[in-house]
Amino acid sequence: MTEGNSTMITKILLLGFENLHSLKYLFFIGIFLVYCLAVSGNVFIITLVSTCKKLHCPMYIFITQVSFLDILLITTIVPNMLHIVLNEGISISFVGCITQFCFFAGSVMAECLLLTMMSYDRYLAICTPLRYTSIMDLVLCVKLIVLSWLSTFIMLLIIALTICSLRFCGPHVINHFFCDFTPLLDLSCTDTSIVHMEIFIVSVPILGLPVIVIILSYIYIIITILKIPSITGRQKTFSTCSSHLSVVSIYFGTIMGIYLLPHERSSLVTNKVLSLFYTVVTPFVNPIIYSLRNKDIKGIITKITNKMSIGY
Repeated sequence: MTEGNSTMITKILLLGFENLHSLKYLFFIGIFLVYCLAVSGNVFIITLVSTCKKLHCPMYIFITQVSFLDILLITTIVPNMLHIVLNEGISISFVGCITQFCFFAGSVMAECLLLTMMSYDRYLAICTPLRYTSIMDLVLCVKLIVLSWLSTFIMLLIIALTICSLRFCGPHVINHFFCDFTPLLDLSCTDTSIVHMEIFIVSVPILGLPVIVIILSYIYIIITILKIPSITGRQKTFSTCSSHLSVVSIYFGTIMGIYLLPHERSSLVTNKVLSLFYTVVTPFVNPIIYSLRNKDIKGIITKITNKMSIGY
């Protein structure tokens, strides 16, 4: 397709992981197993919370939303990446590349907002326990979830429409294993300053404000915990938010590491490794963290295991 003197690209070549050679089959098996375990783990968390009445409270409803987004994120990336690994690069349509970016960006933005709301939930539970149930009821929980999805949809729609208004006339090669924001814009032969400005504006409510809210929430949480006289009381209170803190640290840490790290200091290999970490490893690790570091979920899993053992 041509426009003026420029040839508009319709296909994009994703190079993926170069120089794997004989290791590609081992890498393929490893990523495939992680994908299967990640999807299974997150489906298990969603099923457990949905079927157990004890877990029908705001904190666990938020967790099911995060688990759903983890499934969406890893499913958007991994199947296509496995194809890339086996074929040492694949060609996909431009529309397919844009679609993958939209699902990827949408799941990341929504998860950032949900993790922030979970930190606010933990702040209310620990710092204002007597008022917690009157403030954070199921109605407010649902409103916050709907707000996060609606905000994500609006911001993603604005960015997607602006990207689609650009002209992409080459090169048609992306040295990555998925259609990320910066590599995609590098293919444009028109001015992308408007899109970069939009991303900067969007990053404030999606990344900037959430980080501030999370930091402030945990400052107050830590202060409250330190006021508890007994060590046992401190440990018991901290255990209610330790799993969320672990997930937040891993998730926001890797995202800020790749998107806030100056490009001249970060190699392509570093970008790919960090991207692999938060698109594949994090969705795999999250259900493990929630299972092993959350006493309610761990207790229910223990009961189920004991019943199965007795039945067997």
